[in-house]
Amino acid sequence: MREIQVIEGKVTAPEGVKIGIVASRFNEIIVHKLLDGAVDGLVRHGVDSDNITAAWVPGSFEIPTAALRMAESGKYDALICLGCVIRGETSHYDYVCNEVSKGIAQIGMTTGVPTMFGIVTTENVEQAIARAGAHAGNKGYDCALSALEMVNLMRQL
Repeated sequence: MREIQVIEGKVTAPEGVKIGIVASRFNEIIVHKLLDGAVDGLVRHGVDSDNITAAWVPGSFEIPTAALRMAESGKYDALICLGCVIRGETSHYDYVCNEVSKGIAQIGMTTGVPTMFGIVTTENVEQAIARAGAHAGNKGYDCALSALEMVNLMRQL
């Protein structure tokens, strides 16, 4: 096999890195655990807590609007979007999940600011709890590490 140049991001905070977090108040018990996990992951990997800003929005549907504003501000090296959508008895779940995922993806692609998808989408509360710090890990923590990796990668590209 031929040797190729490989560019990878590291999971350590570059000096002065600034991270924006957008969190949904809907299903706040779950989202608060995701936020705690994200902040813990960032601080453990070298981000100064003064360089982390969290904005609360009413629900997951509003996350892309606030995240886009944060990305366009030029103040943040990466964004972490945190929310929780639990399936109910109507099709509302599908509409919210589809639009939030499209919106978050578009932010990263159009602004160049790495934008992490930390929206827990589950069938029930038990699954949500599992993804917010129980046996399935913490999606907020995972997103924090991915954000740092992407910041470091983007600085090399």
